Amino acid sequence: MASDFEAQVRATNDKINARTGRPLIRAIAVGLILGGALLVSLVLVKELYMVFAAALIGFTSYELASALRFAGRDVPRLPTVIVAVALVPASFYWLDAGHWYVTLAGIAFLSIWRIVELARPSHRVAPIELLKDLAAGAFIMAYVAFMGAFTVLLTAQDGGQWWTLAFLIVVVAVDTGAYATGVAFGKHPMAPTISPKKTWEGFAGSVAAAVIAGVLLSIFMLHQPWWVGVILAVTIVATATSGDLAESLIKRDLGIKDISTWLPGHGGFLDRVDSALLSAAAAYALFLIFA
Repeated sequence: MASDFEAQVRATNDKINARTGRPLIRAIAVGLILGGALLVSLVLVKELYMVFAAALIGFTSYELASALRFAGRDVPRLPTVIVAVALVPASFYWLDAGHWYVTLAGIAFLSIWRIVELARPSHRVAPIELLKDLAAGAFIMAYVAFMGAFTVLLTAQDGGQWWTLAFLIVVVAVDTGAYATGVAFGKHPMAPTISPKKTWEGFAGSVAAAVIAGVLLSIFMLHQPWWVGVILAVTIVATATSGDLAESLIKRDLGIKDISTWLPGHGGFLDRVDSALLSAAAAYALFLIFA
């Protein structure tokens, strides 16, 4: 009897994994660990969030640089991680000025580093290939470091840590709503050439989950009118979905299934933060408007 039940559970789990393309149990475990670390850093001492953000941005920058190198772009990985991590304290302590200036300085630093590497015969390439390498380094700084550091910039504001926590909860609600509804009812592909498993039914579920979460968070955490929660939810649905599709497009363009295999069940750090990158900038804008 017990063996039959175990076999049924395994069969159900295999069906879910096949439908979603991810091992569900490991994905949930990794998500809980990351979520717990995030919660502790924001609720206890918000300066601790710099450690969490630096680790996440650093690892994500490294894995994307590695993926681009696999695709033929010569991106210096160690300098990429250094400038990406440096952006975190700059954004926290120097706010907007640090956020912009260190991003631009980081792009310049990576470009100079790559040009200096041309002195080594093994790193010499045609001018057009060099331009592509420089563009790849700038892309990592703009896409991962600059966008990710918006969470640091937001957290550094007075009461901003609650807005950071709120928008990230809405991002999780978007992903969870899309996942649950897509698995249960998904039939109509949303963008089959980019992300075959994403469906319009899942999108509808993400909207419903986000609105519920946004309204509750707006009233009880952010102390804003309920309609601010609706605006937050709709905005995050748009940015989170766009970010997820953008990351799928990057992987498709690079010809890989996962950016890396560092996070069991998730396919890499970028798979975990893709929905939050664009959403961080949107949440910061909403904070400036309403708070």
